[in-house]
Amino acid sequence: MAGRRGPRRRVALPPRTGIQPPRAIVRRSTESWALQSALERHGLGPVAGVDEAGRGACAGPLAVAACILRPGDAKRFEGLTDSKLLTPDERERFAALIRRRALDWHVVLVDPPEVDRRGVHVANIDGMRRAVARLDLRPGYVLTDGFPVQGFGVPALAVPKCDLAAACVAAASVLAKTTRDHLMSALHEKHPEYGFDVHKGYCTPTHSAALAEHGPSDDHRFSFVNVAAAARGRDQHGRADGVRHNGAVTTVDLVGAGADEADELAGDPDDIDAAPEGGEPR
Repeated sequence: MAGRRGPRRRVALPPRTGIQPPRAIVRRSTESWALQSALERHGLGPVAGVDEAGRGACAGPLAVAACILRPGDAKRFEGLTDSKLLTPDERERFAALIRRRALDWHVVLVDPPEVDRRGVHVANIDGMRRAVARLDLRPGYVLTDGFPVQGFGVPALAVPKCDLAAACVAAASVLAKTTRDHLMSALHEKHPEYGFDVHKGYCTPTHSAALAEHGPSDDHRFSFVNVAAAARGRDQHGRADGVRHNGAVTTVDLVGAGADEADELAGDPDDIDAAPEGGEPR
């Protein structure tokens, strides 16, 4: 019949040659090292992981860490994962190991007045850029947890739950969390009435009760609704002494290889995350 086509012939494809680019194979055996290992095998290393701690807290600084782990060091970090899934003792053990074994690391601290001025999210993004910029070893690629971040000067990839998927991000999570926890314990010595050593500045029932009784301190974030409400409540009762807001702009950097420095960062209002007593929301 006119116009009718015959059956199509299947043409065999030529075998793969060295001209074709190799495929990135993520091996299951490497687990949380798979992504960064694949990037390193294709010449995109060293890979830096970035994460923060204290984003949802209504008191204390925001801690942002960047970390570059040694390629092939997976066996030494068996069990490393998101810091919130580790016990305090496990976090401290991994933090010491990371500081000893990592190729480079850096922690930036953003104080409450800066968080109030520019917002948690803006301060967090800026802190991530600064943490990476402060690394002595320039990364070839940056992995972030959850949301995309630009301005690193190198390619970057945002991966949901990256602190579970990439060891370098988990390491940054541990450094940020342990650094901030130590600072909150030190703040407890300054303001024992709030119980910072227990809840680390998060919005727990104990913290809320202390805010209602004593009002906010200069280490609280006044851009948070509960802190602002506590401050207004104190004013209404004529007890302004309970409201102490230090407007000075200061930031402290903790560095892995280099001298201590001062930065200027800042922040904007953020949603309040409820947390269990004793730490960060899971």
